[in-house]
Amino acid sequence: MFRKTLFWLHLVAGLVAGVAIGIMCFTGTVLAFEKELVAWAERDARQIAPPPAATPRLTLTQLQVRLREAQPEVRPASVVLHRDPRAAVAFAAGRSGTFYVNPYTGEVRQPQSVAMGEFMRTMTGVHRYLGFTGDTSRPRGKLINGICNLAFFVLAVTGLYLWMPRAWSWRAVQPVIWFRQNATAKARDFNWHNTIGFWCAPVLIVLTLTAVPISFRWGGELLYTLTGTALPSTGPQSSGAPPPVALVPPAPAGSSQVPADLFIAAAERLLPAWKTLTLRLTSSNAAQPVTLTVREQASWPRTASTTLQFDPFTAQLLRRDGHAELNAARQVRGWTRFLHTGEALGWVGQFVAGLACLGGCFLVYTGFALSWRRFFGGPKTES
Repeated sequence: MFRKTLFWLHLVAGLVAGVAIGIMCFTGTVLAFEKELVAWAERDARQIAPPPAATPRLTLTQLQVRLREAQPEVRPASVVLHRDPRAAVAFAAGRSGTFYVNPYTGEVRQPQSVAMGEFMRTMTGVHRYLGFTGDTSRPRGKLINGICNLAFFVLAVTGLYLWMPRAWSWRAVQPVIWFRQNATAKARDFNWHNTIGFWCAPVLIVLTLTAVPISFRWGGELLYTLTGTALPSTGPQSSGAPPPVALVPPAPAGSSQVPADLFIAAAERLLPAWKTLTLRLTSSNAAQPVTLTVREQASWPRTASTTLQFDPFTAQLLRRDGHAELNAARQVRGWTRFLHTGEALGWVGQFVAGLACLGGCFLVYTGFALSWRRFFGGPKTES
């Protein structure tokens, strides 16, 4: 009776949420290596020819001047520097796009094609919001996806139980854990559904669970409860939430912001193993800290970053926030956020997450095919 109840729960959850699950799985497969694919497609602008040995780099101030000369209307909001000498310096300018400047020659470029980036943004919108757009519609899409994600979790857990044979023996287990030749399409779909489910379900359980704090506010609050962390008055915060703004000491009358290169130099001294530096650009007379986000080469977790806030008038460090400074809930959230994409475990994790999502696409197809035959033709088959 228990097994039969689980079977019908599994079947109904799959039929109700199957379409949305299929969409999430397909887009998840595409997005597994999103950053790498976009970087490859835009390599004509992002990558530069290696310069001769001992060639000096232009200062950030000089690069800003070159960008202003080439694109007078552009107002970049941030700049990203890479330690790789073959990488151009990236100036992000919102809707105007990103401009890449050769740090040795000052040449300003944009990718010849941004189709890959636009495609990935579309896939992201479908994955997160089912393609809903607008401030009123996107929350609905997010809610639907969140509910269907919970149904997917139920499917993965109940599927693992249902796919296990009642009597354990190699002869009974073998058809469940590997593919075999089948005489009919129905037998093939049943074998594929069991085998793909057996191998993919553990990963899919992780992917669905780590999506809960992303989809629901209560999911984020649950992390605070489980870690025994006091919930902030503003509600649960992700690991990517900006740290509190440091107070800038009063500056002498007529003071202006020091050159951006001084902040870069200070960050390099504090974190000599830096991999990327992201500087948020502010107006020259703004009485707010200058913020740099730093990724290090051997950071752990590998997706962790350190935020540095400097006095804009003296380049003195005002505040430093890294993974170690986060409370337990936000540290766990940092792991769950990037376990969902596989990035927390590097390219191997991304590959496994993408492969599990691809398996999820086949599970949706075979699940619908088996359900169709159950209700509209052929002898019934229960797992």
